[in-house]
Amino acid sequence: MRVLFIALTIFFILAPILLLIKISVSAPQDILTQHPPFLIKNFTWSHWRKVLAAGHIWVPLWKSIVVATFVALSGIIIAAPGAYVISRLPRKIKYGVLLAIFSTRMFPEVGIALPISVTFVRWGLVDTNLGLILAHLIKVLPLMAWILTGTFDSIPKDLEQSAMVDGCDKVQALAKVVLPLSLTGIAAASILCWLESWNEFTYAVYLCLAESTLPIKTYYYVRRGNWFESAAYAVFLTIPVMVVTFVLQNFLRNDYLSGAIKY
Repeated sequence: MRVLFIALTIFFILAPILLLIKISVSAPQDILTQHPPFLIKNFTWSHWRKVLAAGHIWVPLWKSIVVATFVALSGIIIAAPGAYVISRLPRKIKYGVLLAIFSTRMFPEVGIALPISVTFVRWGLVDTNLGLILAHLIKVLPLMAWILTGTFDSIPKDLEQSAMVDGCDKVQALAKVVLPLSLTGIAAASILCWLESWNEFTYAVYLCLAESTLPIKTYYYVRRGNWFESAAYAVFLTIPVMVVTFVLQNFLRNDYLSGAIKY
């Protein structure tokens, strides 16, 4: 039963991606029929060639990759010191601070995107990567702070005290002891926040008037009604996600504390 459950879970996770790939490389007559075949019957690259020949995908793809990567990196740089301080606060104060941080996510993005975009117009940040990065940081920083606070909570304070006995100050203990032992939580926060930025739509609509991101370009193709080119765009949308997840999954291990402290 356990094997069956795992197999069904994997199938339901991979089925949408496999369906997109099938549509993007299938002939129209194989899909637009009353009983489409389960497997690819007539393989074709024509839909991909049309998308690539149009040349509209590269600028949005590069913009989305740059913005999402800088959001993840800058988010870690900003959130890690703050989360470390929060994790070392007394329990009641710590939970109050985390609750205050998460309360900022109670406001819908549609409601705050307009005033943010008006402010960014005054600052000259519309249609810039910097403006979109700052807007995405508003969205992802609370999530990063929450994940990293829980990660730092799991690091024994005895390790920091041992480092300070050896001559480290608080900053050095954070950089040389806490952060290396927190790579699992940092990798998880990076993946989730990279995905949040990669898939973000609302701020991109308000702040990207000339150069859109890849999710917006995919949405435009879907609205045009071309299922096959839309599927090709959607596959392009998933490729960087799989690459980033594959690279960072090496850090998603629970044995970083093994041997770090002995009782």
